[in-house]
Amino acid sequence: MNALRGIHATRPARQRRLAYMAVSATLLLGACAAPQTPSHVYNAARLTPATPSTNDLLKLPPPAKKVVVAVYGFRDQTGQYKPSPDSSFSTSVTQGAASMLIKALNDSHWFIPVEREGLQELLTERRIIRAEVPPPPKGQPAVNNVPALIPATIMMGGGIVAYESNVRTGGAGAAFLGIGLSTQYRVDQVTVNLRSIDVDTGRILQSVSTTKTIFSYEINPSLYKFVNFKDLLQIEAGVSNNEPGQLCVKEAIEAAVLHLTVQGLKDHTWALKNPKDWDSPIIQHYLKAENTYGLTAAQAAKVMAAQQPAPSEN
Repeated sequence: MNALRGIHATRPARQRRLAYMAVSATLLLGACAAPQTPSHVYNAARLTPATPSTNDLLKLPPPAKKVVVAVYGFRDQTGQYKPSPDSSFSTSVTQGAASMLIKALNDSHWFIPVEREGLQELLTERRIIRAEVPPPPKGQPAVNNVPALIPATIMMGGGIVAYESNVRTGGAGAAFLGIGLSTQYRVDQVTVNLRSIDVDTGRILQSVSTTKTIFSYEINPSLYKFVNFKDLLQIEAGVSNNEPGQLCVKEAIEAAVLHLTVQGLKDHTWALKNPKDWDSPIIQHYLKAENTYGLTAAQAAKVMAAQQPAPSEN
């Protein structure tokens, strides 16, 4: 009799424990599902974050004279679209690369960009200003109240020339006694080309191609635990981080401007205000990268030449 009473007494206690666990799990899952703004997410608008190339642009030594440049466009030449089924008409890269290039040229303090992408709108406004001036008296010359546009000596061209998805993919996972963790990652790649053109002759002075990777990863922890003979506790979570594509394009464009500026110094297309700044760390860093690229290309050419079979003698 006492044993039966003990069994009946333990059943309500077990049911209460299960009820407490169910309520706790519900509250926990509800708290996880509630939309909360992470601490690193800003609600207010702010300036676009600076990239490492942005900091290098701001560190460039001053030029002897700023160069007036014209940018007519910096188009997306990849033809790539997002693979998502709900965004079949969205391109993989930004269509505003020309604005990024103009900002990078302006931030370098080496170039003076002039408006050419919206040239028709600019000319229309100038005609409106001229139309507001009353005609001069008969026999007197007309007064031009609109100054002439600044001509550019250098024209910047190029575009986003390549975008490769899933250049590298991978992942790993492990589980033990119902506790598991898995992770996946993906690497995309974007390439831009920038060239400077002499307006007087049409000759291409410098041409630079830069590549930037776009890294994305996902982490998924999980828990499967039997809290009772027939009661399974299942908890899943996940977090992902996707490097913004437009910031990667921005960094690639800024790096192209830096390399093109150093190439122009090397080719004497433009000059430093203080010749001693040639030994500055920022100039030497990008000059070393250019020299390394040249050595690597030369070594690759030698390897390919060595692998070619010798011509057979008849």
